[in-house]
Amino acid sequence: MSADTIAAIASPAGPGARGIVRISGPGARALVRALWVGAPPELVRRGLVLGRVDDGRGTQPVLFLWMPGPRSFTGEDVAELHAPGSPPLLAALFERVTALGARPARAGEFTRRAFEHGRIDLTRAEGVLELVAARNEAEARAASQLLLGGLGSRVDGVRDALDDLRALCEASLDFDEADTGHVAPRELVDRSDRVRARLAEALAFERARGAASGLPRVALAGAPNAGKSTLFNALLRTERAITSPESGTTRDVLEAEVDLDGRRVVLLDLPGLDGDARGLERAAQQGARERLAGADLVLWVVDAAAGPHDLARERRALASGVPVVLAWNQIDRPSAGAAPDPAALDVAEVVPTSGARGQGLARLAHALGAALATAASEEGGPLARELARRHVRGLECSRAELAAAQAVLASGGPLDLAAEHLRRASAGLDELRGATTAEDLLDRIFARFCLGK
Repeated sequence: MSADTIAAIASPAGPGARGIVRISGPGARALVRALWVGAPPELVRRGLVLGRVDDGRGTQPVLFLWMPGPRSFTGEDVAELHAPGSPPLLAALFERVTALGARPARAGEFTRRAFEHGRIDLTRAEGVLELVAARNEAEARAASQLLLGGLGSRVDGVRDALDDLRALCEASLDFDEADTGHVAPRELVDRSDRVRARLAEALAFERARGAASGLPRVALAGAPNAGKSTLFNALLRTERAITSPESGTTRDVLEAEVDLDGRRVVLLDLPGLDGDARGLERAAQQGARERLAGADLVLWVVDAAAGPHDLARERRALASGVPVVLAWNQIDRPSAGAAPDPAALDVAEVVPTSGARGQGLARLAHALGAALATAASEEGGPLARELARRHVRGLECSRAELAAAQAVLASGGPLDLAAEHLRRASAGLDELRGATTAEDLLDRIFARFCLGK
């Protein structure tokens, strides 16, 4: 158990019917008793109680959930206060909880405590992270497979089989072939084949799960009337989006699959970015920015013929941390200006285009494909694929060590060498599950969680 008690507002920001303040740690029991108005509930077994709490400024009705450790998510005593979803009321309740001794939780700290107390392994913790970050139903399903132990249970089975095989190798070192404790090399090879099949099953599961997390998403973004919808139609080679000289024609996000330079992607046509939008337009802008932040690549469309641009300001309005390709669009117009320097705007490439005339489309598709390939090869990028790459790397390293052990066994080589390769194969799986994962990697993984998770 941890020495301190943590708390966080665990519901989404903004108003709602209910909001949640979550508490975990050895002081949770005392905190609930200090908050409660009237006789506090029994805190012996798991339960759900209606009551009122004192937030330091008044009282609030709450639905109280009590989950005593060690059979809670974090492995500690956990309390949840489901209160009215007014941000000021939730803030007051949270301030009262921290004033009574709880420490504000760091990002992902509840899930990290569950991991550190053995309630979940690292793959399931990553499933929580993937589920929170899921952008569509396909990604949510893939995350749920991880969270529910689809990979972890397979890895556990392989790990046990590797341990059994290594134990047989090491035991055989102490016996001659005539001794009853000796295991025939043929049996060791047969057992290693069965372990290899189980490892191949785990690899196939994770590769399929990673593929199911969705195609790369390329979002067309830029100022209203930059020609995004025309370029969208031109890349699709069909009239999917309505085009008009009137600003604000695109309000809803359009999605379509397309092949870009041999790579299948989902193309999104977003409403023009407008920081001054009001009413329904403002809601459309919020939706566009959420899609922009969840994209794998941004295709920034700028009207080359629209006169002076504050390109630096437009660039800052795009999602941070997402690679960008700039389409210097509508170059067929006489007033089109010279394309800017990509380095000055921190974009992967600037491609002169005309969606109306079909100019520059092949070069643009190639630039988008290259940018996606670069992003996929780097650590980071879309979360689901980043974690899937980590899992596949770990499984492949374990498979390579198992193959080395099999080669030693098949050739009649030293059993202690085969056992060492098997130990390394097990160590790779231990790192995958988090049993021996470096602390800095754990810090990077859990830092990506939101507060309250």
